[in-house]
Formats: sequence, structure tokens, C-alpha cells
Amino acid sequence: MPLDTTAFPLPVTTTETRIDGTPHLEAFLVHPERSAVHAPSLLLCHGFPSTQRPGVPSRSYEQFAQRVAKEQGWVVLAVSLRGCGQSEGQFSMLGWLDDVARSVQRLRAEGSQRIWLMGSTTGGSLAIMAAAQDPEIRGVAVMAPRADFDDWASDPRRFLQHCRNVGVIDDDDYPSSVNQWADELRQHRAIDSIEDIGSRPLLILHGTNDRQVPSDDARQLAKAHPSPELRFVSGADHRIRHDPRALAVLLGWLERQASEHVD
Repeated sequence: MPLDTTAFPLPVTTTETRIDGTPHLEAFLVHPERSAVHAPSLLLCHGFPSTQRPGVPSRSYEQFAQRVAKEQGWVVLAVSLRGCGQSEGQFSMLGWLDDVARSVQRLRAEGSQRIWLMGSTTGGSLAIMAAAQDPEIRGVAVMAPRADFDDWASDPRRFLQHCRNVGVIDDDDYPSSVNQWADELRQHRAIDSIEDIGSRPLLILHGTNDRQVPSDDARQLAKAHPSPELRFVSGADHRIRHDPRALAVLLGWLERQASEHVD
């Protein structure tokens, strides 16, 4: 059974760390100081930076990681994908997928045996695709995920300039082939991957006032899964992860996962 820490939150240790490899990635790892043996683990996947919030993932990811660790006894890893924060490298879809896979391996190296993925917006799409490639991932929770990246790929030079504007690409000579770089956006889509998740648990949260990702994306993804939990949050916009109602649903889902999926 999961630790009941709602009334008495656990003290936690937050460690700034790096995920080795090429490129090196900035991350932080939150451990409950009195975590149970084989505590469940969660990897947080952030969304794509915007012109209003370029480059650096919000500190709210760290705060959320600490909340999950304190209240529910989970080990939580939050990573800055390549090109974001202090992480090295340049954005590409294959590169970000590799970053997620390396982050999962880091959790396994820490001794984690039960791992879930949680992603927001583009990070949600990545979480779905990464879980499809890794059958040992226990479940996925996503907020405002994109079903595909076809709109980005339709005008790759415009999207490339956007990547430069928000700081995920800062090398003037990258990519060597814009067409090949754009093909990765067309070839790696959550909607094409979701069937490979099989019957593993899937939570999809979407705001009814999201003007950046249509609610139909959430419906398409849910339709392709045999038993999804699809929740629309009335009045919430694209930044749904800041909505306390959505967070309450997510925390409740995580609590159920820990209690229902015990080895």
C-alpha cells in the first residue's frame, strides 16, 4: 500500500543532478527521506517553451515534484530536455525522445522498479511515445497533449525560427538538413504510438478553453486506447497544469496507481 502522508507530509531531499551522455542534461531528483521499499517513481516531462516563457522550464515542475514526494511518497525526477534550462544540445523530436528514455534509465539506475510518466503539452506527447517504446513503463498521465506535430512540420523553416526565438536551438549551423529535421516531427506522433501502450493506465486532462491544442486531440488519443480516463476541466486553458482542479485529479490518479499496481 502507498504511504498515507496527506496529514503528515514526508520530509524530502531534492538533489540537482545531471544525466550523463550526449548531450548532458540538467535534472533534479526528489527522494522522500523515509520512502518505502520499491517506492513508485515518476518522470516529469515539460512542454515546449514559448516566447513568453523561453528556454527554462518553470520552477513549478520542481514544486510539483516535491509535492508528490511529500504527500504520496513517490521518487520524482524532473529533467530539462536538450536545449532547455542548463541542458546542452539542440532540439529535435528524436533527441527529446532519447532524453526521456535516458531519464527513465537514470531512474532505474537509482533502483526504481515501478515507473510512471507524466507530461504536459508537448511533454505529454513525448510521454505517450516513450511509453509505447518501453513496455516496462507502468502508466502515463498527460495534460493538453498534442496528437501530432503536423502543424509544426507543415512550415519547417517557420518552426525552426520559432525554436531559435525560444532558445531550444542556438547553433546557427543546426540542423544540417531542415527537411530531415522536420521529417522527425511527421514520423513521431502520439496518435500513432498510443495503441502500443496497450491496456496500461492512461489519464488525459484537457482544458475546455485551450486555444493552442484543440480538445479533439485529447478525444483522438482517448479513442485509440482501450480504457482511458479522459477528463475535461471546465474553463481551463492551455496551462492546465496550473489549475488546482486538474492537479487534484492527477494526484488522485497517482494515489490509485500506487495502490493498484503493487508487485
